[in-house]
Amino acid sequence: MTEASAAGSTAESAEAGAGRDPEAVSRFVEGFAAQLVDAGMQRMAARVFAALLASDAGAMSSAELGEQLQVSPAAVSGAVRYLSQVHMVSREREPGSRRERYRVHSDQWYEALTNRDAVLKRWGQTLRVGVDSLGVDTPGGQRIAETLAFFEYLEGELTKLMDRWREERARTFGQGQG
Repeated sequence: MTEASAAGSTAESAEAGAGRDPEAVSRFVEGFAAQLVDAGMQRMAARVFAALLASDAGAMSSAELGEQLQVSPAAVSGAVRYLSQVHMVSREREPGSRRERYRVHSDQWYEALTNRDAVLKRWGQTLRVGVDSLGVDTPGGQRIAETLAFFEYLEGELTKLMDRWREERARTFGQGQG
């Protein structure tokens, strides 16, 4: 048995040992991944994210992900690179090993949206230059000014929304989630 298949079998045994139906888990992973793809996420990244989200440990090695999803290590690597860039997973070393595990945290949506807030700020700066360059009295300048106003509004509301979510999360799930 190869290291990858042994790791995959170990992951499957742990999941099955928790009273899970591997077929039902697979259907959930593929179904949620399809919805993420419909929303614009890359297909393999969506599958990897859904698999991590559904795993009991919230973390898996490349070999475990490859075995579960029936894909190559290169496909997993590319997906994890993308998911790391958008702050939806993190990498961690297995103690005493060179192997990495990829982890999804309970606050991944918060982190991903917070990262989007930084994108909105950058877009706002660029849009301000566009308004100044085109002039607010031109049709193009007016469209850009309205877009800028929308992003500024969204940025303010997103900050308030994230504050309310932190409070709700603490009430519902406790302070020690992570």
